[in-house]
Amino acid sequence: MMEEPIALFREANRSASRNDSQSGGAGGRSTCEVRFDRPELNRILSLYGRMVAAGEWRDYALDFAEDRAVFSVFRRSSEMPLYRIVKQPKLRTRQGMYAVVAAGGQILKRGHELGLVLRVLERKLIKALGE
Repeated sequence: MMEEPIALFREANRSASRNDSQSGGAGGRSTCEVRFDRPELNRILSLYGRMVAAGEWRDYALDFAEDRAVFSVFRRSSEMPLYRIVKQPKLRTRQGMYAVVAAGGQILKRGHELGLVLRVLERKLIKALGE
């Protein structure tokens, strides 16, 4: 059974995508944005919840573009993101479509499977709980 992506729309695109799906255009799907599907988002939010419980993270943001989807996590909402979890499907055949990027732009881990990429952040959770 194939999971549907979670449909999140920007206000400007909402009416256009409704019109496309009603008129049968683009196969009933908006073709302008990459999204996290439900299992990916569940995996990310599970890690996020554990980090919030440990007191490490306090806020998050989701950004969608034509070529990537980004889940950013913050220690405080007024700061730059601590980490960004990026899904970039065009890199699927190369180094992998998932990446974890630190605040300074350093790529901490890149790979083909989200679970393996998120292990970098799960190690930080173990260190935070051990202190």
